[in-house]
Amino acid sequence: MITECYFDNIVSVLTKIKGTQKEKMEEAAQMVAETIKNDGIIYIFGCGHSHLIALDCFYRAGGLANVSAMLDTDLMLHNGAAKSSKMEKMEGIAESIFERYCITKKDTLITVSTSGKNAVPVEMAQTATKNGIKNISVVSSSYFADKKDSPLLYECSDIYIDNCVPHGDAVIEIEGAQAKMGSVSTVASSFILQSVLMEAASLAGKEGAYLPVYMSGNIDGGADFNKSLINKYLPRIKHL
Repeated sequence: MITECYFDNIVSVLTKIKGTQKEKMEEAAQMVAETIKNDGIIYIFGCGHSHLIALDCFYRAGGLANVSAMLDTDLMLHNGAAKSSKMEKMEGIAESIFERYCITKKDTLITVSTSGKNAVPVEMAQTATKNGIKNISVVSSSYFADKKDSPLLYECSDIYIDNCVPHGDAVIEIEGAQAKMGSVSTVASSFILQSVLMEAASLAGKEGAYLPVYMSGNIDGGADFNKSLINKYLPRIKHL
C-alpha cells in the first residue's frame, strides 16, 4: 500500500535525522537558548514551501511567542507560485527583506532551504553574517554535490542542520507518473525546528529564563493568556 510506503519513508528520514544530527541540533538549541535568555527574537525565513516551516513555528499553540516568521509575499506561493520560484533564484533581494525586520545582535536567524542553493536564502545568511547576526540553516546534504561557482547555504551559516531529505524531495514512484510523488521536506524540517526550539526553551528555562509559550486559543482561558504575549511582542514582531 502506498500510504504504508510513504509512512516508512518519512520514518526513515526522521530516524536518520535523529541518528546523525543530534549534536548539531543541540548546538543550534544552545544558540537559540541564548536568544531566549536575552529576550531576543528568533527569526525564521524560507522561500516557497520552505516558508511553511516558519509558519509552523509562528503564533501557534505550544510555540514560543518570540518567534517571528519572515514572510515576503513575492517569495510565497499565494502571490504567484511560478513567479516565487523564479524570484528565489534572483540575486540582490535578500538584503532588502532582511532590513525590513530590524534584526539585532541579540536575535537569531534560521533559514530553511532544502536545496540550499538558490540566491535569496544564501544571501539571507550572508547578510546576517555581515551584520553580526547568529544564523542557522536547515538544508539537505543530498544537494551538496550540485555546487557550481556560487556558495551554498550551509557554507554561509554558523550552524547547518541536515534534514536528510533525498535529492528531489519526493520519495514514491507511482505507476504512470513521470516523476515521484510524496515530498518529505516539510515533515523533516518541521521536526528539526520544533525540536530545536523546545530544546532551547528547556535549556533557557533551567537557567531561570522567562519562557513565552502560547496556549491554544481554543481551550478555556487560552485567548486571555495569549493576549499578554501578543501585547508584549506586537511592537517587535512584524506579522502579529
